[in-house]
Amino acid sequence: QVQLVESGGGLVQPGGTLTLSCAASGSIFSPYTMAWYRQAPGEQRDLVARITSGGETNYADSVKGRFTISKHNGKSPMYLQMDSLRLEDTAVYYCNFQTHWPDVREYWGRGTQVTVSS
Repeated sequence: QVQLVESGGGLVQPGGTLTLSCAASGSIFSPYTMAWYRQAPGEQRDLVARITSGGETNYADSVKGRFTISKHNGKSPMYLQMDSLRLEDTAVYYCNFQTHWPDVREYWGRGTQVTVSS
């Protein structure tokens, strides 16, 4: 019932900027947590940034000061603005929603490729 669709990935040069979007459809009730994860080749899927239904945000140390997570009024769309991109930011980026009512559920998008290269 709940679907997440990422967009905005692509090829960018080091130091460049990309903004990812995640559109959500279906029934999502508060409280919830919205997040971006990424998975690079040969590595595990790691948390990049998250935002709660109350607006609190958290970032991985590797992206603090460079990435910004935000959302439109309500739940969708959600954004990840990525500034000063580095080669090590290359990964597949996934949108993730965690809901807690009426029960605990987790939803994932299909992912969008971000490649930082000269």
